[in-house]
Amino acid sequence: MKAPVYSPNPENPQLARAIRRLERDVLRMGALVEQSFRLSHQALFSRNLTAAEELPRLDKKIDRFYRQIESDCTSIMTLQAPSAQDLRCLSAFMQLVRDLERIGDYAKDLADIAVKIFPYPPHPSLPEIAVMAHHAQAMLATSLVALADLDEAGGRSIKHLDDAVDNAYDRVYQTLAQQRDVQGVVEPIILLALAIRCLERMADHATNIGQRVAYIVTGQRS
Repeated sequence: MKAPVYSPNPENPQLARAIRRLERDVLRMGALVEQSFRLSHQALFSRNLTAAEELPRLDKKIDRFYRQIESDCTSIMTLQAPSAQDLRCLSAFMQLVRDLERIGDYAKDLADIAVKIFPYPPHPSLPEIAVMAHHAQAMLATSLVALADLDEAGGRSIKHLDDAVDNAYDRVYQTLAQQRDVQGVVEPIILLALAIRCLERMADHATNIGQRVAYIVTGQRS
């Protein structure tokens, strides 16, 4: 049976409007995080350093959204006497924007890696890492659609998509760790190891977002 969709308490229209406004702000923050992820992808895999230069500006915007949403959630909790269902939604929002903020931080880290690795020839593992990045971006997009639609099934489905990223991480890590006869400096290998760790963590945070959407709808933690 399909779970009932959460909606703010209609008996308190001021609170309902405040929660709807918060949801819009979370989705706007999510759109910025998606943009930062795309730019970091361009920087690392297309060697587009102009894209990398955009990341600090975007990261500041994401951080401002994070602080504002967290503050708004706290104010609503303390001043507007939300119901238990509304409190569930607000607490999930506070956790969810932390996941978004961390994905934004990792995108900025990937851009920094792109700048440092730029002088070196492209590594043979880059195409597989790029596929890993595409999977993680798809997971983020799916989690945000699930949030916009309050889609429990869509939110929970992301956990299965995480397997592809984890498997790619294991394969690439083994390739990098077991590489022999490395000529010159090992910095590119170290940077790529950091990059796949960033991508693996970004996918984990996208999974968290999906789980939090399911919690908003059902009140049940996985």
